[in-house]
Amino acid sequence: MNETNDTIKLINRRRSVRAWETTSITPDHLKSIIHATMRAPTAGNQMLYTILQVDDQQKKDKLAITCDNQPWIAKAPLVLIFLADMQRWYDFYGNSGVKELCEKKNLTYRTPQESDMFIAMCDALIAAQNAVIAAESLGIGSCYIGDIMENIEIHREMFNLPNWVFPITMLCFGYPKSKNKNPKLTPRFDEKYIHFHDEYKRFEKEDFNDMYKKSIEEFNNMEKKPSGVENYGQRFYLFKTGADFSVEMERSVKKAIKDWNEAKS
Repeated sequence: MNETNDTIKLINRRRSVRAWETTSITPDHLKSIIHATMRAPTAGNQMLYTILQVDDQQKKDKLAITCDNQPWIAKAPLVLIFLADMQRWYDFYGNSGVKELCEKKNLTYRTPQESDMFIAMCDALIAAQNAVIAAESLGIGSCYIGDIMENIEIHREMFNLPNWVFPITMLCFGYPKSKNKNPKLTPRFDEKYIHFHDEYKRFEKEDFNDMYKKSIEEFNNMEKKPSGVENYGQRFYLFKTGADFSVEMERSVKKAIKDWNEAKS
């Protein structure tokens, strides 16, 4: 691929890093990351997100357990949780007398619904990716942790999160250990399976055989396959989609959506 500029080169060489030096992120680098994060595109310039920096080591240790038992989370020099946040706007509306205005004008006072949650999640994730790219440009590795969506009750208590605030993702940052400074890139699907024109396309078995060719070969070459598992699709389902952590994430997200809809300003 023709890498035309430094930004494209940076994106093309980036991959997740889970082993860092113990060195803290410098204040200047942290400031640059946060500033770049807040320059991300945002719906209507509302900035429907909050960045929660986790400095307390005890909380990092707990996150390493509650986020699917990943001990390296506790060792991350910098942990940022990205919150989809409608609470801030509704606190502002409350201070601005919006509910009273609606009553005066005989209008329904609209509280946040699923659509607001989704757009806030978009805002938060776009901002998070800006943080990733900014960090990468400074020689700082990162890794997304979607498991922050699990154990919603625990995470609410840990971080004092109201019901109109949802932790959509977490990022761990650090200066990569020397062995990880030039990591081997994880392969992606062929573009023809991801990039369509004008309409969506569904695939047949031969398409999937080509799409997952390397993974199928690796599964077929496994010396010891999981009991009763006949192919790569079955193995991946049990490992990921049907795993216990996915079930817990489903439960937590349903709980968060229910509480979001039922919350009162």
